[in-house]
Amino acid sequence: MRAVVALCLVLCAVTPAMAQENSDLDRIPQAVESEPAAPAPNIDAHGKYFLENDFVLSSARGMLAVASPSPPPSDWENRLSFDAFDQWSLGDGLTLTYSDRFNFTEANSISFPSEALRNNLREVYLTWEPLTRTYLEFGRINLKNGIALGFNPTDFFKTRTAVAQASADPSALREDRFGTLMLRAQTIWDGGSLTFAYAPKVHTPRAITGALPNAMDPSFDQTNTADRFLLALNFEIEELSPQLLVYHESGRTKFGFNISHPVGQSIIAYAEWAGGAAPNLIAQAVAFGKATGTLLPATPVLPPTLTARAFQNDLAVGASWTSVEKVTLNLEYHYHEAGFAQTDWHNWFDIGTADPAAAPELWYVRGYASDQQQPMTRHQVFLRADWQDAFVPNLELSTISFVNLYDGSCLAQVSAGYYLSDLWTIGGYVGSSFGGRRSEWGSLPSDTSAIFQLIRYF
Repeated sequence: MRAVVALCLVLCAVTPAMAQENSDLDRIPQAVESEPAAPAPNIDAHGKYFLENDFVLSSARGMLAVASPSPPPSDWENRLSFDAFDQWSLGDGLTLTYSDRFNFTEANSISFPSEALRNNLREVYLTWEPLTRTYLEFGRINLKNGIALGFNPTDFFKTRTAVAQASADPSALREDRFGTLMLRAQTIWDGGSLTFAYAPKVHTPRAITGALPNAMDPSFDQTNTADRFLLALNFEIEELSPQLLVYHESGRTKFGFNISHPVGQSIIAYAEWAGGAAPNLIAQAVAFGKATGTLLPATPVLPPTLTARAFQNDLAVGASWTSVEKVTLNLEYHYHEAGFAQTDWHNWFDIGTADPAAAPELWYVRGYASDQQQPMTRHQVFLRADWQDAFVPNLELSTISFVNLYDGSCLAQVSAGYYLSDLWTIGGYVGSSFGGRRSEWGSLPSDTSAIFQLIRYF
């Protein structure tokens, strides 16, 4: 095993169940994020480069209500990564941006080199400023929208972009992920901006499971499998910061809206909504499984559900509070109309218990939700606390928690990071899932994990 250690733990505080239903797997907003295309951020002349080592210990949960069809995850894993971010000015208003991570992973369930070596090309794109405050960009771009922290209904380009990393914090997942090959144009004026993005289809979609073709594969068969368009308008109205979005993909159009507003000196309230016609999560998952060959054409839809399109709403509403002691608290409510209702959860467990042969398809639906970065359940609460310079300078403590409002089950993670110097950082994460055997988080195969992390900057 290579270099270096980290310890991590996941903690979940159980909150009382609110009726009896369930969501599945696995930001302090300032104003609405408009994601300005350029100008490039100020960075050191040589960019940002570092080596990161994450050593993971994990434990599996026994006596699952619905048996997991796949082998249990490794009880240990070590991932050594080289991370690079840089920007170069090419003259005449032209800039090149590059972001990449190369991973070498060791575990008792990973074969070398097909699974051990993996390059994550996150971003590589050109930015051109033909007119003042007007930008054109082309390449692989991590386009982010939304102001919530735990779930972003308007983050339309998040699907199938996740890469391996230590933190389960959605804010970290959002920053460190695959970008999408696209053309983006933006113009900025005093009090607003207008952005247009077009992402072309360049590949048929790859199945969720299965080995990657090679270590250097850019995974465009995840990020660019349909023609997609996005139009976003940002503007300022006194202390409000609204954003309007229109998104189109595969014959379906979604609308989005973000807004934030300060309440007093230390609180920011915010809301994020998206809506459009679509099947529910179960129907989407089964259709995708059949289209990619994972599920047979005759596979029934399980749990049973309507497969027709209907208008589906997604909502994240919350607030952040910041103290003078550098403590920030976020509390959010998430509504994902396409997700599991209480009846769906009951059916999922009843079918899986009575018919073990149906377990692979039942777990496939949950895997699909994770792959799409959608909540599994219809109603959930997200909590986040962050404390910078906790107790001593350069120590940051953080905790996150997802709570299913149907059954009270919870997924939580506690993390700590300490900046030893400008060159070295150590950190640790502990994560765990809590709940009964027939609850969303209590039914997961993985129970608790701990990660020790060491980072060396260059």
